[in-house]
Amino acid sequence: MGKLLVSALFCVLLLTGEAVAGWYQVENYEGTIGPDPVHLSLQRYDSFGSGITVEGTYFRDTEQRPTALYGTVNGTKISLCEIADDKEFYRVMVMGSKTPVDTAGCPIVLDVNADGATGSLSKGADRLPVILKKVASLDDTGDAKIVGTVEIPFWAETAADRFAGVYANTSASICMTKMQVIKKSTGKVVQQIRFDDDDCNAGMLMTPIYMNVQKSVEHGKDVVSVNFRGGGAGYTTDYVFNRATKKYQKKK
Repeated sequence: MGKLLVSALFCVLLLTGEAVAGWYQVENYEGTIGPDPVHLSLQRYDSFGSGITVEGTYFRDTEQRPTALYGTVNGTKISLCEIADDKEFYRVMVMGSKTPVDTAGCPIVLDVNADGATGSLSKGADRLPVILKKVASLDDTGDAKIVGTVEIPFWAETAADRFAGVYANTSASICMTKMQVIKKSTGKVVQQIRFDDDDCNAGMLMTPIYMNVQKSVEHGKDVVSVNFRGGGAGYTTDYVFNRATKKYQKKK
């Protein structure tokens, strides 16, 4: 998803008054869907628009491909739909529907408790059991609080890599202290980019926390942009993939 697209979304949220400080309530889970080990992360919000009250992402450990999720919360019940492609991502997650999104047919249904969640994922005639354990959480809507090691699996990805942000409660506030580059083929961290940011602004701009890292292509090279709050509408720092070193380097 392009940087201009996401920037436009943020401007819309500012104009509508929906984006305010302290909007992150995130819970991370580990477990299984059917026989497959998975990681899942969910962010609750009063309204992402179109009636959506939860967004998130999950990936199977063997594939390491993040799948964007959206849905609704009703008490302890959560219904989640998967984003199928870039067109649907733009329509649902970026622009938002003019009418309420129907989550009645969402394939993932969860019953959440204090320790985790259970439920099912339906694919055609198949119905796979979902068993999840809560392993970490982040909440900056009141007193800033982090439990466990919070790694946010961003929606952005390249053909070879996915990206995760490690969030911590610093002396300034909660923010992303480093970004991990994770090779999909192995699931291993191949690079860590640290943020020397005294004001603790990295990864705290977009309403969905999973949008705080974006991917684009410039002159045939993958560019990863990290969002920072501050300066009114916020700002980004770009990192370009260097094929020689196989590392992302800050764009000059």
